[in-house]
Amino acid sequence: MRGALGLLALLAAAVFAFWGDLVSTVLDPKVPFQMYNPPPQPDYALASAWHLRPASVSTRQADIFFVAPTTYDGGRNWNARIDHPAAAAQFREVIAPNYVGPFVGVGRVFAPRYRQASLYSLTTLREDAREARQFAYADVRRAFRHYLARDNGGRPFYIVGVEQGGTLAMRLLSEEFVNDPLLETRLVAAYLIETIVPAENPPLLPCVERREAGCLAAWASVREGDFEASAHVLDRALVWNAQGELVNLSPRPAMCFNPLLGAVSDLPAPARLHLGAANATGLEWGARPAFMMRKVSAQCRNGVLVVSRPRSVDLQQRGSWADRRKVPGFNLFYADLDADSKARLAAWNARQQGQQ
Repeated sequence: MRGALGLLALLAAAVFAFWGDLVSTVLDPKVPFQMYNPPPQPDYALASAWHLRPASVSTRQADIFFVAPTTYDGGRNWNARIDHPAAAAQFREVIAPNYVGPFVGVGRVFAPRYRQASLYSLTTLREDAREARQFAYADVRRAFRHYLARDNGGRPFYIVGVEQGGTLAMRLLSEEFVNDPLLETRLVAAYLIETIVPAENPPLLPCVERREAGCLAAWASVREGDFEASAHVLDRALVWNAQGELVNLSPRPAMCFNPLLGAVSDLPAPARLHLGAANATGLEWGARPAFMMRKVSAQCRNGVLVVSRPRSVDLQQRGSWADRRKVPGFNLFYADLDADSKARLAAWNARQQGQQ
């Protein structure tokens, strides 16, 4: 009996240790990307090609172009179709309330659906996976150009990208603004959340104070004490080169913006500066979540934002293996981003008045 129990315990431990590998194998499309038949291309003239798009006239001065993070796990496809039900539900229930929510106070939201690369493609450095992300970028670029041509009307705007969406938005900033200096003058700020951006030659100048507009705020976070996570984030980080290819960041340093300071800075930010985290998962769209103030401290160290561990159970990542590899169902810097985006719009307006 004891031998059988010991064997079961050993098997359980083995399954636990290799569970990630097992799940990853299941999510592998098992077909080379070059032989892959992708889902149909979205038509951005249709409302169905957008997660969020204003349905009526808004009094908001600015716009938000939001590029969503990974919500599709994978399996048969390298890239998700835009109407994948589980991926769409996760955007609606988790991503919109937690990551779009902080910006609705400053602008109308345009959040395109795109044929995102699967979660599996973000867990491997295979060339197929890089091609899947390059493929996803083409949709984001078309959506952005459609927004500029049909909806922007000369308004100031923000670009916000999260995780995979942040990496795609990074390339958007590099390619779409280089030949259009007038476009850059309308950019209030770019926020690339949970995104590694090279500190050398970034697509925009970094935000170094809150009284600044037209700048870039980018960071990837790890929890205090998780020393392996910092090295892992940087070692596996992929960034775009001049040819539009994803290449390893290493050994170059990464940019790190601290949301508590509103600046790219290595200075420590104590918890007393924390304006508020929120767990908005499941809230009705447009509902204001309750803020949990002074819950975390943060400091940029070696290009990664190291954040103290919040004690609240509402700010702990839970769920399946796949869920824990996506952005969490809460936003530690919800109120901080809300305040930061408003401060940058005020700075943009002040700059416009000064140029008149």
